[in-house]
Amino acid sequence: MSEQNHSRIHNSRIVDRAGNTLTAILHNMMLFVIAIATVWSAFGEFTHIFSGAAAPTLKDILLLFIYLEILAMVGIYFRTHRLPVRYLIYIAITALTRILVVDVKEMDNLVILSFTGAILMLTVAVLVLKFSSSRFPSNPPTD
Repeated sequence: MSEQNHSRIHNSRIVDRAGNTLTAILHNMMLFVIAIATVWSAFGEFTHIFSGAAAPTLKDILLLFIYLEILAMVGIYFRTHRLPVRYLIYIAITALTRILVVDVKEMDNLVILSFTGAILMLTVAVLVLKFSSSRFPSNPPTD
């Protein structure tokens, strides 16, 4: 191999490492910002709940579950360096359930059926993901 090719390969590896490092740093920073924003939003919701004269509603509690699921997803990523897609689906299910709970009186039957159908499809998606990940693990055990 010529000296020039060796130099290009070496420079390419340096650029790749720098790019990977910078991407990892920015990725972690953004996750940290998301975690802070989630805690800030949850704190605002807690303030709203405890400052009111009435008891927290189911709408409030479901919103807190969404915040909890986002924080759990971020925490799992920091521990495992994998983004659990199932948690995104759980968040979507909780959000759709929250809409149903809050607005069910103003919805017609077709809209209610659409929301419940979407929740059912997301639930089946979680089932498929769980089955697939147990049947076909991404990191198969070594013997």
